[in-house]
Amino acid sequence: MSARLFLSTLDTVAESCRPLVRPDELRPKVVHFGLGAFHRAHQAVYTEAVAASGQPWGIAAVAPRSPEPVDALRAQDGLFSVTDGRTRVVGSVVEALKMVPDAARVDELLTSPDVTVVTLTITEKGYCRDPRTGRLDLSAPEVAADLAGRPPRSVLGRLATSLANRSRSSGAPVNLVSCDNAAGNGVALKAVLTDFVAASPWPDRDAVLSWIEESVAFPSTVVDRIVPAATEADRDAAEAALGVRDEMAVVGEPYRQWVLENTFVAARPPWELDGALVVPDATPYQLMKLRLLNGAHSALAYCGLAAGCRTVSDTLATAWGEKLVRGLAAEAAPTLPVADLDVPGYVDALVERFANPAIGHRLRQIGSDGSLKIAERWFPVLRERGGAGPALATALAAWAHTTREDFGTTDPAAADLAACWADEPGDAVAVASLLRIAGGAGLAEDRALTTAVAERLPAVRAGRIDL
Repeated sequence: MSARLFLSTLDTVAESCRPLVRPDELRPKVVHFGLGAFHRAHQAVYTEAVAASGQPWGIAAVAPRSPEPVDALRAQDGLFSVTDGRTRVVGSVVEALKMVPDAARVDELLTSPDVTVVTLTITEKGYCRDPRTGRLDLSAPEVAADLAGRPPRSVLGRLATSLANRSRSSGAPVNLVSCDNAAGNGVALKAVLTDFVAASPWPDRDAVLSWIEESVAFPSTVVDRIVPAATEADRDAAEAALGVRDEMAVVGEPYRQWVLENTFVAARPPWELDGALVVPDATPYQLMKLRLLNGAHSALAYCGLAAGCRTVSDTLATAWGEKLVRGLAAEAAPTLPVADLDVPGYVDALVERFANPAIGHRLRQIGSDGSLKIAERWFPVLRERGGAGPALATALAAWAHTTREDFGTTDPAAADLAACWADEPGDAVAVASLLRIAGGAGLAEDRALTTAVAERLPAVRAGRIDL
């Protein structure tokens, strides 16, 4: 095996594969929550390009739970590689932290006036939202424990506590940038964060809320890049390209996009230097991505699993894969806002991206946390359409099937979803119960919808996707 990737071994890496900047040349001016593959292949890449222009924007990356990414990144001096047609090392992460063990350092950074941007990729469940209201679920165990006074272990608790400390010290403005797949993700983040502060026992909570209103920005964003979980083969390929071993290697498709709403109140990296779009309103881009790309991704995951497929490209290679993507897009497109969007071109690009066999995006990964994802991706379309067309009805049937059978996906509501099938209630009744748990109470009362989904379940159970 080759030597490990370190700052001291960069000289042995081909010049074309070296980072644009070294971490030891930068300062931690951005704090990021969620040290996963997507962040390393997306925000870290954009920020490195800015740093390479001579501005020392470095990232302090915080892992909310798993310590392994932090240990691995520390062992490599913050360096990792991204393969997206070519392989190169990225050097924008200057510090890796564990949220709870390193709480003092995380708080120090979040209260420092030098840190003016906080970004998040904590997935839909990290926001602890009640699916019925979109507000903070105060009964969520982590949230309730943080509000009861323990040292924060939820991302919201950590953020709220440190922002309160910031308001009491420097009061310097800061931008909180959600990079998770949710409609109005900036608005959603502001709602749950202010709900946490309002429910806190802090005597000055009203003053903290006033400061947040005046000094904290929550721009909505759209992030897009397919980044499957890295495999041992991916790490071996990165080693062959670099000549050193990278245990934090990530693989992404060549395509990437970042759209940010221009509501910032503090300094930020000019990510436009690497192609990001800063726009007055991110909503049209956001809804197109959520309802077409993410919506199709979920549909492909559940239908593909039912049909015995393993990856997205496997599913696109079936006789029905492309038809499912285009059918879902045709059903969702009329619900998009009127804007200068090239929907046909976007759908053509989706089909090409999904069919790329070099991106082994596993269906089990995409299909996890389905009760949270489909509420954002499918339910608004169903409500605005007044029902489901063949593609959405089939996708819902396939999702319902995965709540009863073990396909290796995970879901925070798995036990409640499985209970919907107890005592053999009949498919339409079970579908209605599943919809309620996922936050679709009104949809559950639509008998035409639940019947249409139930009628497709026998074919799905047999592994047939009929559109």
